[in-house]
Formats: sequence, C-alpha cells, structure tokens
Amino acid sequence: MKSTFFSLAALAAVAVAAPAKNNLLALRQAAPEITDADILNYALTLEHLEDKFYREGLANFTQADFAAEGFDATVYDNLKEVSSDETTHVSFLTAALTKAGAKPVAECTYAFGVTDVKTFLATASILEGVGVSAYLGAAADIMSKAYLTAAGSILTVESRHSSYIRATLDQSPFPSPFDVPLTLNEVYTLAAPFIVSCPESNPTLPVKAFPTLASAPSNPKNITAGTEITLLTPGTVVKPADGTSQIFAAFITVTGPVFTEATPVDGGFSLTVPTAAEGNAPVKGQSYVVLTGCNTTVTDDTVAAGPAILEIS
Repeated sequence: MKSTFFSLAALAAVAVAAPAKNNLLALRQAAPEITDADILNYALTLEHLEDKFYREGLANFTQADFAAEGFDATVYDNLKEVSSDETTHVSFLTAALTKAGAKPVAECTYAFGVTDVKTFLATASILEGVGVSAYLGAAADIMSKAYLTAAGSILTVESRHSSYIRATLDQSPFPSPFDVPLTLNEVYTLAAPFIVSCPESNPTLPVKAFPTLASAPSNPKNITAGTEITLLTPGTVVKPADGTSQIFAAFITVTGPVFTEATPVDGGFSLTVPTAAEGNAPVKGQSYVVLTGCNTTVTDDTVAAGPAILEIS
C-alpha cells in the first residue's frame, strides 16, 4: 500500500512513499510542453476507448437483451448511432493527426467490467459524461483555431450522447446549467482503470494517473447537497505531511472548486456534500471530487487522489 503525503505550505504537493518513478509530482514537472498533437492524441485515446466500448457492448447484447430489460428498439438503434459517431470521431482524429505529420495512437486493450445491459448503459453514461468534461477541459490548451473548432463540434455531440443516455436511465438529461471541465491528468485517472495495455508503438502522452478515489458502496443511492458520504482510497493512504493539517474534498466546477472538510475513516474519508455559493455553478449531475490539502485552488500539483465520480441530485 502506498502512502501519499502532502503539505499545506507546499500546496498539497504529492510525494509518494515509493520508488522515484511513482512520484507523480516529479513526473508532471518533468513532462514536456503539451502540444496540439498531444491533445488530439489524448482525445483519440478517449475516442478509441468509447468506440471499442460500444462496438463490444452492442456485439455482446442484442436488441432482444435490451427489450428484456425494458428498453425498446429505438434505444438500441440510437445506441448504434452513438457507436457510429464514436467510430467516426476515431477516423477524423486519426486523419487529422496524420495530416499534421503526427503519429496517431492505436486502439488499446480494455476491460470494461460490463456484465449485462444495465451495467452497459450505466457505464456508457459515465463515459459520455467524462468525454464532455475531457473536451471542455482541453479546449483552453488548444492553440489552433481549426482544431479548437473541430474539438468543439465533437464536444457538442458527446454532450447530446450524454443527455440521451441519462434520459434513457431516467436521470435528468441536463442536471446542471454548466458542464465540468477536467484536466488531462484527471481524465486519464478516470480512463486508466479501463485500459489493460496499449501497443508499444503508441506515442507516449504527457499524462499520468493520480491515486484512485472511489465512492463507497455504502453511500446512499440518492446523493444531494448535505448528504454524508464516504470516499475510498484503495491501495493508498492519504495524509498530510505534518500529520495534523486538514484534508479537503474539492468538488470541481467551471466556476471553481467547492471545498468541504474530509475526515479520515478506515479506508478513506467521510465528508458532507457541499453547496456552491450563490452565483456559482452548482454541484449537480455527474460530479467529480478530489482530495487535497489546499482549500483555495485545485491544480494537477495539488491533487492527492481522485477524481471520484458521484451522481448528485
């Protein structure tokens, strides 16, 4: 088990008590400047994952399987359209990278943990939501106006996918007036558990996964502001370097993180879901929370673990 220590004075800089190659802060500081080609390959990595997810799922589950779970033929046909969109995104990004003289990443090997139609749809909803946050978060780093417009056109489609699947699952299709931007490392942290291996020939991307943070199975099904929940840190012990400083849970929003104190418990931390200040983006819908020792900002240098994904009503 790894131990993650951080200090408020150092803005929660992560120092992992393990070999130097696992020091996430050192790796991030040593990472090369991110280029447009890196961002397109990062997007292609996610599109490959989504493309394979839908192709595999729709090959494993028939229209009859969906009907047996209460979903009509329209849902199945629309999911085939979603799958086709993801395949088209893969082709588009591959061609754009090739035209720019960059090597596109190839499809990896994945394990999605899907066992039936319901887990397929639940995972699809999560992946589409993460896809929206990935494109939104990367947009500010894209230098080329042409690439930015292209990424924006994919973002809007991913958002429609997300809304449709949420509605299919009887969730609000638009639970918040704002979507949540995530950094490249935060998104990769969420994608990494699905990736078993990638071709050695794939270009190396300047992204790393943070220690895992997960919602405890014991948490209420209906989570709202004011709900007490537990977040787990499997395989990692997160604690302040001085042993006494406060640890915070930061809920990421487009208008800035919303902080709440996190109390250590066996295997993780307990906390109360906060309410955003008036005039700021609410903490609602598919939400993302990280652990940090800093209660003023969240950056890749202040994240100690996470994000975890929570559905907040």
